Amino acid sequence: MTRSNATARPAKLAHHFEDLTQQHEAANLGMWVFLAQEVLFFGAIFLGYATYRYLYPEVFVAASHHLDVTLGSINTGVLLTSSLTMALSVHAAQIGHRRALVGFLLVTMLLGTVFLGIKGLEYSHKFEEHLVPGSDFRFTGAPLGQARLFFFLYFVMTAIHGLHVLIGIAVIGVIALLAWRGGFSPDYYAPVEGTGLYWHFVDIVWVFLFPLLYLIR
Repeated sequence: MTRSNATARPAKLAHHFEDLTQQHEAANLGMWVFLAQEVLFFGAIFLGYATYRYLYPEVFVAASHHLDVTLGSINTGVLLTSSLTMALSVHAAQIGHRRALVGFLLVTMLLGTVFLGIKGLEYSHKFEEHLVPGSDFRFTGAPLGQARLFFFLYFVMTAIHGLHVLIGIAVIGVIALLAWRGGFSPDYYAPVEGTGLYWHFVDIVWVFLFPLLYLIR
């Protein structure tokens, strides 16, 4: 490689890629592979839930009535809105609008934080109602052990999802900081797009969790 070619090489281009397009495609492929294993992970959890839902249908329906559908619906709206702002962030990165990119990323972080706050409020209600699996668990109208199983699954599934939301917020924060420093351009925005894919996946998981847990009839 001549000195002029080495100088012309983009600063964001890793040494093992020929150009930014190849690097972008590799980054996207890596994210899709990661999301595929996440699908397997959540799929196993959903399968476990479906098995017990099949075994104890009446108990799961009765226990589900103790979940706050209003708060769950609000959280669904919050996450769907955050998915929109994340998509707008990617679009802003593609066209090189740094201020819009940072703004939409910050709004997405805010919405994710609101989601976790509402989920925390729901958890506090369950503690007050003695619906947290453990020695203090109380439930009437259904076998105690089976009702405890429903709430165990509820807390495990929503807590794991909440952890993914928290990780997403942290990553978006890093991306927002890099964007503010001018780290992205129409030629280089793969980290923004990859983060967007992850965030959309987290939203989709909730779209499945909400009816499975809150809307059982």
